[in-house]
Amino acid sequence: MGSFQHYPLYRHQEKDLISFPLLAVCGTMPGPGSCVAVRRCFTFATGLVECLCFAGAAFGWASLVFVLKTEGYFSSLCVNSTDVNTTQVLDCTGQEEQFSLVFTIASFMNNFMTLPNGFLFDRFGTTVARLFGIFCYTMGTLMVAFSTPAISNMLFPAMSFLTTGGIMFLITNMQVGNLFGSHRSTIITLYSGAFDSSSALLLVIKLLHESGVSLRTSFLFLSFCSIIHLLRTFFLLPRSVIPYPLPDRYTYGVTCGKSKSLSLEATASSTTRRQIEELPLDKDSPVKQEKSLRECLLSRFFAWHLVWLSVMQLRIYMFIGTLNPMLDRLTEGEPSLVSQYINAFAITQLCGVLCAPWNGLIMDRLKRRYRAPGVSEQEVDLQASVPSLFLTALQCVVFSVCASTPYLPLQYLTFILQVLNRSFLYGGNAAFINVAFPSCHFGKLLGLIMALSAVFSLLQYPCFALVKGALGGDPLYMNIGLTLLTLLAFIHPLSVYLHCRRLASQRNESKAISASS
Repeated sequence: MGSFQHYPLYRHQEKDLISFPLLAVCGTMPGPGSCVAVRRCFTFATGLVECLCFAGAAFGWASLVFVLKTEGYFSSLCVNSTDVNTTQVLDCTGQEEQFSLVFTIASFMNNFMTLPNGFLFDRFGTTVARLFGIFCYTMGTLMVAFSTPAISNMLFPAMSFLTTGGIMFLITNMQVGNLFGSHRSTIITLYSGAFDSSSALLLVIKLLHESGVSLRTSFLFLSFCSIIHLLRTFFLLPRSVIPYPLPDRYTYGVTCGKSKSLSLEATASSTTRRQIEELPLDKDSPVKQEKSLRECLLSRFFAWHLVWLSVMQLRIYMFIGTLNPMLDRLTEGEPSLVSQYINAFAITQLCGVLCAPWNGLIMDRLKRRYRAPGVSEQEVDLQASVPSLFLTALQCVVFSVCASTPYLPLQYLTFILQVLNRSFLYGGNAAFINVAFPSCHFGKLLGLIMALSAVFSLLQYPCFALVKGALGGDPLYMNIGLTLLTLLAFIHPLSVYLHCRRLASQRNESKAISASS
């Protein structure tokens, strides 16, 4: 895929935008007047708050499970049994399995629904996509609010609605990066990190519950917040999509007294802009043909990127879904210790918004290092992605080793590595698809790769059942197997690296032939 640097206007804007820290971008945005810069920065800031406080709330599942157990959800599945000392104990394996199944289905829907959500977004634009997302999110919060232990099964559709709406918030916010030129990868990964950090919302609900605020009250408040999402949809985002590269004099949302025809004209011209996006700097060079969607799907990049994402995502989901039973086992069922570690886990999730931008910053900085005469922008982007892909895989292996070690204090480090790895994983996933494939296929490819990885993530439930059954509750061998599986993730950065080496070799051969002739 080419980049906006091929277009002279955006090469000029990029120089104006290379300023750090990131928030300094808001003060240097080009555009027709300060109102444009203020609106873009307000769009960026409110999108960050939306992702940080709402989008990925369902992944704070461990905190919510603690509350649901207190309330007695699925408690009818707990039975009296006799241990090895002939002592009567309460066996809640059935309850744990139901909670694990709820999270398995919810996490599956979070990824699988990215595919139809991506097509909906590409076909009908931002407004329609967000209205669907807001509807799903509101339905999910209302279902949790009005669920009771007697109708515990309502959690299944409730959490699925919550994750479907949340991922739509993320998809529609990622396009905001198109407003900020050379900081595009940084903003995409920042939003992805905010999505991860929003899982701490359920920690807040857990603490409020311990202070006497009911679960119903908390989720009704979240339902009421949908009004804010609606206002942002109509006043701070475009009806269609934010084009890339950004057309000249592009505007959207509240127009500061300017005619709305400007926005429509700019949006209409975006198609023409995209057609010349691949125009090389050398006018005598032929225009590069965009890959079709089928060619993208059959490419080696797509296949290995799918493996890279799927194996690491399965490891992370398995850890989150089994965190409560793991802590029960390591603390020997001490409720206060379990609560302490769940709180620590949820608090570390807040660091996702701080960790994720580093992945984008690494890629954006390396792009400048790899730029050289004769090197295409796509090759520069791919070279910059190799360290990111490798570092993410390395993080996952270290995290998996720590998670496999049955030593309670070590789990604090495991929590930190998990949020770091998760932040790099999803930010790097979107960023790689953005640089490796044509931008016109971004929504569809992101949706499809998330949907396919969701199918793979369904393995977490049989893994959990295997641990509870054949392995007698000891997950050691399962954890070792998952750690070995994550080693497959290293193939992807190696494949991209070898591809870049081949391109460099071909370029050198062409130079040698030209010199000799």
